[in-house]
Amino acid sequence: MPQNASPDWDALRSRARGMTERSYAPYSGVRVGAAALTSDGEVVTGCNVENASTGIGICAEVTLATSMVAHGSGQKLVAMAVVAGDGDPIPPCGRCRQFLYEFGGDAMLIETAEGIVTLGELLPGAFGPGDVAGRSG
Repeated sequence: MPQNASPDWDALRSRARGMTERSYAPYSGVRVGAAALTSDGEVVTGCNVENASTGIGICAEVTLATSMVAHGSGQKLVAMAVVAGDGDPIPPCGRCRQFLYEFGGDAMLIETAEGIVTLGELLPGAFGPGDVAGRSG
């Protein structure tokens, strides 16, 4: 994304809404879709995938990040919209916030019902790659 450029939040939200249609949520019925802009200008998407063993379901934000890695898109997540099946923003859960930190860091922008916030605001004092490197050995 060029400096001083603003993410196209309408386009990200629209892509996220489209991903709710691909969601696999037969147990909770809560369909979630996510779309994010990467540092190289690509848009990556994801949706939640539930499982009968409820503890092993995967959130939309995680499928988005793993898709980015698997397809070699971008180096970093810059901005993300996450919506529920009703089309309204839904905040990433705590696990997803930590997972996203690995790929977006403090400055990553996330659209919420209250407006655009940084991941650092949603996850203050995050544990990240620097913590692992600084404490190993």
